[in-house]
Amino acid sequence: MSRVGLILGGGGVTGASYHLAALLALEMATGWDVASSDVVVGTSAGAFAAAIVRSGGVSLDAIAEPGDSEEDVEARIRSWVYKKKPLNGVGRWLRHGIIPSLRHPGVTSLLGAPGRFDPSGIGDWVAAQAPSVADSWPDRPTVVVAYNLEDRRRTAFGTVDAPDVALRDAVSASSAVPVVFAPHLIKNRSYVDGGVFSGTNADLVLGSPEPLDLLLILAPMAAETQRTGAHFYESVFDRVGRSALHDELEVVATEWPDIETLVLRPSPMVLSAMRPNPMDPSRAVPTFVRTLASLRSRLARPEVWSVLERHLVA
Repeated sequence: MSRVGLILGGGGVTGASYHLAALLALEMATGWDVASSDVVVGTSAGAFAAAIVRSGGVSLDAIAEPGDSEEDVEARIRSWVYKKKPLNGVGRWLRHGIIPSLRHPGVTSLLGAPGRFDPSGIGDWVAAQAPSVADSWPDRPTVVVAYNLEDRRRTAFGTVDAPDVALRDAVSASSAVPVVFAPHLIKNRSYVDGGVFSGTNADLVLGSPEPLDLLLILAPMAAETQRTGAHFYESVFDRVGRSALHDELEVVATEWPDIETLVLRPSPMVLSAMRPNPMDPSRAVPTFVRTLASLRSRLARPEVWSVLERHLVA
C-alpha cells in the first residue's frame, strides 16, 4: 500500500468547500479513505478540512445537512465564522505590523491588525463538525500551520517544536486572516493565518520519518487559469501561491526523488463560484457543487487517473 501525504491549502470559506468536495470526489472515484492518509498538512481553510478528514467526516453532510437549503447552509457557516468581538489590540498592531513595515514595507503592515471577528468561532465550527478530534489531537500525523506574531515565524502545530494545543485552537489560529480576524491567542503568543508564510506549506511533509510515495495537494489559491471577469488581485494571489508551492515541491523532490505528486486546483468554472470573495458563505454550496462536477472529468484524465490507480485504487 502506498504511503500518502495530503496537503490542504488555504482559500477561505469557499476554499474549505472546495476541499470537502474534492476529497469526496477522490473517495468516490477511487474507494480510498482520505482519513487513512499517512500525513495531513492543513493551512487556513485547509486546517479546517484537515480536522474533517481526521474525524472521518468527509461526506455530503460535511457541507449540508439533510433538508438544508442553500440559505440554511449560508446562515450556519456565517454564525460560526463571523463571531464578532470588540476591536482592540492597537498596541500589538504597532509592535508587530506598523513598526516592522517601516523597515520592510509591504503586507507585513497588516500583521496583528485589530480584526472585527473572533477566529475561535471557526474552532466552534470544528467542534460541531469534528467532535471526535476537536478537543484533542488526531492519532495519525497531522500538521496545522499558523504564523507566530511575536517570534515572526511559522508554527507547525502537531510537531515536536510547537506547543501542545487542542485541534480546534490550532485551526482557529491557522484561520485568523489578518484584518478580518483578530489574532488567536495561545499560551501568551498571538497567531494569525498560516497563509502569511505559505498557502500550502507542502515542505512540512518532510517531517515524516519515512518517505511518502504520493503527495496529493489541493491548492485553492494557486489556480493556473483565471475565471472570466477575474479581479486583478486574484491573479496576484494565485501567482504567489503557485510560486511558493513550486519551491516547496522542489525541496520535497530533492529529499525524496521517487515521490509522485498530484496537484488539484480549481478550474475557471469552479473559480466563478468561489470568487471574488472567498470568505462569502453564500458561495459555499455553489462551490461544492461545481467542484464535484469539475473533478468528475479532471480525475478521469489519463495522466491523473494513472497516478490515482497506482496509489489509491484498491
